[in-house]
Amino acid sequence: MEKLSIGWREWCSLPELNIPHIKAKVDTGARTSALHAFFVEPYEENGLQMVRFGVHPLQKRVDTEIICCYPVKDFREVSDSGGHREMRYVIETLVNLGDRSWPIEMTLTNRDSMKFRMLLGRTAMAGMQVLPDQSFLFGRPD
Repeated sequence: MEKLSIGWREWCSLPELNIPHIKAKVDTGARTSALHAFFVEPYEENGLQMVRFGVHPLQKRVDTEIICCYPVKDFREVSDSGGHREMRYVIETLVNLGDRSWPIEMTLTNRDSMKFRMLLGRTAMAGMQVLPDQSFLFGRPD
C-alpha cells in the first residue's frame, strides 16, 4: 500500500470538536499533536473527567471562537520546543485530512504566540511521508 504524502502544512478539520478548518503545521519533531486553547477548564460530569476549552481556529483572529467540551484522556507533562515542561490535558479526537479520517491524541495549550494554531505530531502521522517542500496537498478551505 502506498504511503499517504502530506505537506509541511495542511488544512485539517476536527469534526468532533466542530472545527471545520484549522491550519496545522506538520511537525515530525513533536511526538504529540497540540491544539491552541485560549482557556482550559477541567470539570466532572457523571463521574467522567471532562475539559471545557476555547479555540480560535484562525490565525491572527480572535473574532471566531469555538467552545468545546470533551472527555479527558490524560493529564501529562509535555516538553515544548524550547525544553519548557508543562502539564497539559490530552484528548483523543478525529482529524480529517482530505477524505481521510483517523483518531489522534492532542494536547491543549495556549499557542497565541505561535504561527500555527495546531501541530500535527509524529504519532498522528504513522505510515505517512512528509514532503517538506509541499504545502496544502489536500487543498484549501473555501
